[in-house]
Amino acid sequence: MSARIQVVIVGGGTAGWMTAATLAMSFAGRLADVTLIESEDIGTVGVGEATVPHIRFFNQRLGIDEADFIRRTNATFKLGIEFRDWGRIGDSYIHPFGDFGHDIDGLPFHQYWAHATRGGADGLPKLEDCSLPIVAARDNRFTPPLEDPRSIGSTYSYAYQFDATLYAAYLRDYAEARGVVRIEGRVDAVEQKDDGIGAVRLADGRRIAGDLFIDCSGFRALLIDGALKVGHEDWSHWLPCDAAWAVPTANAGALTPYTRATAREAGWQWRIPLQHRTGNGHVFSTRFTDPETARSVLMDNLEGEALAEPRMLRFRTGRRHRQWVGNCVAIGLSAGFLEPLESTSIHLIQLAIGKLIELFPSGGVFDPADEAEFNRAMALEYDRVRDFLVLHYCATDRDDTPFWRYMRTMTLPSSLTEKIAEFRERGIVASYREGMFLPASWLAVYYGQRIMPDRLNPLIADIPMATSRDHVARVAAACASAAKAMPLHEDYIARIKAAA
Repeated sequence: MSARIQVVIVGGGTAGWMTAATLAMSFAGRLADVTLIESEDIGTVGVGEATVPHIRFFNQRLGIDEADFIRRTNATFKLGIEFRDWGRIGDSYIHPFGDFGHDIDGLPFHQYWAHATRGGADGLPKLEDCSLPIVAARDNRFTPPLEDPRSIGSTYSYAYQFDATLYAAYLRDYAEARGVVRIEGRVDAVEQKDDGIGAVRLADGRRIAGDLFIDCSGFRALLIDGALKVGHEDWSHWLPCDAAWAVPTANAGALTPYTRATAREAGWQWRIPLQHRTGNGHVFSTRFTDPETARSVLMDNLEGEALAEPRMLRFRTGRRHRQWVGNCVAIGLSAGFLEPLESTSIHLIQLAIGKLIELFPSGGVFDPADEAEFNRAMALEYDRVRDFLVLHYCATDRDDTPFWRYMRTMTLPSSLTEKIAEFRERGIVASYREGMFLPASWLAVYYGQRIMPDRLNPLIADIPMATSRDHVARVAAACASAAKAMPLHEDYIARIKAAA
C-alpha cells in the first residue's frame, strides 16, 4: 500500500477550510494527511457572504445538516439577485434561481411570452411574473422546492446568504474532527524544488514539508505567484472596478430572500441580509471616481445603522495563467478574482475543489495530463463567469456618467459578442457543456436590460397569439398562487431556530 500524501494548505478562510473539509471527508486517514496553516494576525476578505445554489450540494456532500448550518452561520435563504438601475435608472429585475415558465413541445417559454407581447404588453403578465422564485422573492416568501416535477413548486432552487467567518469556523470544526491538523503561524518563506514547492517556513522558524501544496492565501498568492511566478491575466479592460468599501449594518425592514446589486455612478452597491445584520459594500473603479467619494456613496445609501467603520479592499480582476503548477494548486482568491456581482466567488472555490478531488494525484504521482485538464477546465469556468458579468455592464442604456459611457461602448470578449448576437437574431440561448449559468440566468439579464430577440422560432410565430397569451396567463396565475401559499422568509427561519 502506497504512503499517504502529505497535503499542506496555506491559508484558512472560506477557501482553506472548504478545501480542508472536503479532503478530510474524501481522503483523510486513508489516502492523505491534511495540514492547514493559518495566522490569526492575517484577516480574511470576508465579504463572500452570498452564494449560488451549488453550495447546497457541497454541504450535502459533507453530510451537513441544513438546519444546524442555518443556525450556526446566521444564514438566510436566497432565491435570486435583484438588479436595480442597471439597464436604465429606475429599472429593477431579479435573476432567479429557477425557470421562467416551462417549455411546451420543446419550445422555450420565453419565446411564447415574447410572442404574446408582440402586439403590446398591456394587461399581460411580465416575464418575471412567470418565474416562481421571483414572485416569491418579491413578496419576501420562502419554502424549499417540491420534488414533484409536475408541480410549479419544483421549478426553482435556492442558495444561502451567510456569515463567511462563521462558515469558515463551522468547516474548521468539521475538518479538525476528521483529522485535519491546524498550525497557527505566518508563512515567512517558501522552499522550491524541481516540481514546485518543497516546504514552507514559518516566521518562528518551523519548516512544514509536503507532497501537495494548496495555495489558499488569498490575494497574496504566496505560492502560485509569490514563489512560482505564474503570472496573471488582466481583465480590467472589461471589468475595471478595482476596489470596494464594505460595512455591516443593523437589519432594517423585511428579511429579504435575495441579494441586491444597485448600480451607482462608477460601480455598484451590494446588500446581503443575514439573520443578525446586513452586509453592504460599494464596488467601484478608481479610474472613474476616488475612494472618498465612493465611501460617501456607500454611507449615504445604507438602509440601517452602520455597525462598524467601513473598510476598503483593493483587487484586480482576472485569473492566473495556470492554477495548477507541479505540486501546487491555487484555490480561491489566489487563483483569480471576479467581482462578486453574481455571487460566484465561493462557487469557483467549490469547482476547483471538485476538480482537484477528481484529479487527485494517486500515490503522490503528479500526472501532467491531470494538471493540464485542471487548468483547462478552471480557465473555461472563469472565462464564462467573466462573460456573464460583462453582460450586465455592456447591456445598458445608461450614459449619465463617464463610467457607464465606457462600459456600454467597450470592446467585448468575442465569446460574449457571439452569444449576444445569437439571442438578438432568434432568441436562442446557446447552452454550454461547461459553465455555471443556465439559460434562465442569461434570459433574466437579456430581458431585464432590454436585449430583445429580433425574430422568434418560426414554430412559435405560427401559433395564434391568443394561445400564447393564454399560456402565459396560466403560468403567471400558478406562480402567484404557489407563492402566496409559502410562509414569510423570516417566519420560515424562525421555525428553524425554534426547532433547536
